[in-house]
Amino acid sequence: QVHMVDSGGGLVQAGGSLRLSCVASGRTSSIYAMGWFRQAPGKEREFVAFMRWTSGTTYYADSVKGRFAISRDNAKNTVLLQMNNLKPEDTAVYYCAGGHYNYYRDYSKSSNYDYWGQGTQVTVSS
Repeated sequence: QVHMVDSGGGLVQAGGSLRLSCVASGRTSSIYAMGWFRQAPGKEREFVAFMRWTSGTTYYADSVKGRFAISRDNAKNTVLLQMNNLKPEDTAVYYCAGGHYNYYRDYSKSSNYDYWGQGTQVTVSS
């Protein structure tokens, strides 16, 4: 079992920055991909970014490319999401997620993750 705790959300003005953090504990060696998703009120959960943990390869949603960066601290089993040039439409609850390896999984889909953090609120004011 893997336990994930995300943090770092808050209120920021448009154009500002925030850094989210997600710490994984337990059987972390079983995790193949770590991702970030977000869910705004009345909307479905959507993909933000993910990283293949071993290779470090990263993937981003088009809406955040060039503004957000996912990174890791292997020693601390931590994945980070640096968010720059934030926009009001980035307002949402952000969730980190961890997924086991499966050749056929599309890790941009939330249904393909096995473990989730509790979520952290990000609010961007205009």
